[in-house]
Formats: sequence, C-alpha cells, structure tokens
Amino acid sequence: MPLTPTGDVVSAAQRARCAVGAFNVIQLESAEAIVRGAESADLPVIMQISENCVRYHGALAPIARATLAMAEAAKVPVSVHLDHAECPELVHEAVELGFTSVMYDGARLDYDANVSATRELVQACHAAGVWVEAELGEIGGKEGAHAPGVRTDPGEAAEFVVATGVDALAVAVGSEHAMLTRDAALDHRLIARLASATPVPLVLHGSSGVSDRELVRAADGGMAKINVSTHLNKVFTGAVREHLRAHPRVVDTRKYLAPGRAAMADEVGRLLRLLAGRGPSSAQR
Repeated sequence: MPLTPTGDVVSAAQRARCAVGAFNVIQLESAEAIVRGAESADLPVIMQISENCVRYHGALAPIARATLAMAEAAKVPVSVHLDHAECPELVHEAVELGFTSVMYDGARLDYDANVSATRELVQACHAAGVWVEAELGEIGGKEGAHAPGVRTDPGEAAEFVVATGVDALAVAVGSEHAMLTRDAALDHRLIARLASATPVPLVLHGSSGVSDRELVRAADGGMAKINVSTHLNKVFTGAVREHLRAHPRVVDTRKYLAPGRAAMADEVGRLLRLLAGRGPSSAQR
C-alpha cells in the first residue's frame, strides 16, 4: 500500500490513547522483520533510520530507498522516519528521498540555539509536507550532556513547541538509550504533566530498557510514539547466536540471518499488539 504519513499513524494512536511502535532499521533483514511483524499483527508501524545507521552504511540513499520500497509494498500502513539526525543536511536529504517524517536532535545545543535550528528545519520540512519530531531535555544513555538523571521541564516543553512549531516532542522521563535490561523506572507523573502541558504527541526514546507494564502505562499516560532499537537487536542477535551454536559449520549468511529475522519479526508483532492494547503483557520480558 502507499507510504503512510507518520503524522497520520501517530495521531490515530494518540486519539485511541495507545501508542505506535517505531523500530530502527539496521540492515535489510531488520527492515524485513519490522514489516513482517507489523503485517502479522495487522497494525501500522514506523520504520526508523538513524544518523548512526547512515554512518554504518556510508550513505543514506541506498538503505533509505530499500526501506521505502519495503514500506510501499507492505500490506499494512508503514511510515519511514529519520531518527536522531543532528546534521541539518541529512534532514534535507531525507525529505528529498521521500521520508514521511524526520527527528531533528538539537539537544546538545543550548536552549536558544536548539529553538532556532529546530524552527528553521520545521519550516523547511512543513513546506515539503514532512512531519517533524524534536527533542528537549536530554535522553539518558548518551555521551556528553545526555546524563541519565535529566528530566524535561513541562513549562519549557510547552514554550519549545510553540516557538518551533514541531509536530511531536521526545522527552526525558527516566528511560535511557541502549539499555540491555528492561528495568528503567519511568516518571509517570511527569509524563502526565508533559501531556497536559504540550499540544503535540509525546515520544518515548530509550524504550528498550522499559518493561511491558511500564510501556503500557506510558502509552496510556500520553506517549504516542514508542522507539525501540536495542531490545530488537538483542532478540535478533540471540537467535543468530543460538543457530550458530547449533550449526557451528554453517557459512551461508542466509542460514543464520533468517532465524534472527524471524525472531525479530515475532517480537515486533508482539510489541505492536502490546502498545495497541491488543495482547497480554509481561513486565519482565
């Protein structure tokens, strides 16, 4: 089906007081797993390509064109999003390639510089019909200013949204990027205050470290877009390791990437159903 605007997917989730999963593409197998998982759940999904992914591949266009083609061939609504772009030129390239949304990450800048840079990109993206997510209050788990204890101030968040015109806001409420355990403690009171203070959908980054029960509470409290990457990479890699242990002589990469792709697809479907309120949850998974 045609590529779906990210704003449509997120707005529908927000109206339903649930959330849509936004999952990161690393290579073709992960993109295939995301689409297959969404189709198995019969739910929309957001595929994300990060600036780190672009560095890994050496360029945006090849992995982007493949991801966009998979999205357009999917049997469920799929949007394609640029994640954590600190480089404005990369944002403009993504818009030209046909991404339906971008996330500009100016959180390393001071507040005024972040507002100025974000507002300029919002104006350019909106002129092209592209939805924009931004970040305020550093998400933990990064180097430099991104400290685990940082939290987003609701008043500042409201001012930032008005000043920049962004369509969605990533906020710091207790999650951290790249967590390998799912024991992050979210500040649900802060989530409620942020949801009341800001007129745009909220985005939870670092969700790999958040348990099922906490994810459901976050979605019910106002988080409309839930980003997951490390957790799915862990599932994929675990299946690959298991296959290689059982078949130590295998050399055909398809033989061990296929079970990784299948395991990731299963977990994508499960997470999508969980976030949509359509499946059982396990706080320890």
